[in-house]
Amino acid sequence: MSILETADVWEKIKNIQNSCEHLVQGGSFAVPTIPGRDVPVLDSKLHPPKLGFSKLEGQARMLHDLASIELQAMELGVRTLAEFPDAPPAFREELMAVTVSEGTHLRLCLEGIQDLGFKWGDWPVHCALWDAVSAEDSLLDRILIVHRYLEGSGLDAGAYLIQRLDGVDDGKLTRKIVGQINFEEIGHVDFGSQWYRKICKFEKINPSDDFAKRMNSLRHKLPKRMEKINHDLRRKAGFTEGEILACEQYRESILPYQQKLQLGT
Repeated sequence: MSILETADVWEKIKNIQNSCEHLVQGGSFAVPTIPGRDVPVLDSKLHPPKLGFSKLEGQARMLHDLASIELQAMELGVRTLAEFPDAPPAFREELMAVTVSEGTHLRLCLEGIQDLGFKWGDWPVHCALWDAVSAEDSLLDRILIVHRYLEGSGLDAGAYLIQRLDGVDDGKLTRKIVGQINFEEIGHVDFGSQWYRKICKFEKINPSDDFAKRMNSLRHKLPKRMEKINHDLRRKAGFTEGEILACEQYRESILPYQQKLQLGT
């Protein structure tokens, strides 16, 4: 059974290094339609209400949500290695390092949940990140979706979470975990930024023209994120001013849709 089919989250963490090495060295395995889970999977709209960070349960729930995101990020790295065996060897080597790092982030979240007195599975999870990609993606599509849109949005969200935790007396442990993850995610997103441009150059595509057009062409697949764009973190992660503007314009274009959902209209 592959790491993507395995349900037990700790088994996934244990086997992530070997699974990536197997794929980078020319091995293969099938990609399942749905990744294995040892906790309930529900659409995020059906998840129970969240408590604030002044409650330890609220912090644990946030780390649980973050663990689910890191789990999917780790699995998406494995999936890309499996589905793009002909990608540049240097890309695959670097992606392996990013993917193993996502496993470390997942472990930090799980340990943080336990330290707060809760456990993995106390709340349901979603698979929205996994569902945002498909076997029909090109390599440029996959890099944009996973590393520039999903993980880029994660940078924006992480900065906001840290700001909220700064005002919580009992939030130092949780803030340390989120802070470490958000700092290291800058490198993950920059990996996507650099390789997006390298692949564009190889395919004789102008990245300045391509970014906004490609993101809009994929909008039917992208989860709609509401976080404000953090310009400083995006720059550190390799985004150009033009790409940041494109992200702002894209966010503005989906705000009315999100507001309608919130109002139930």
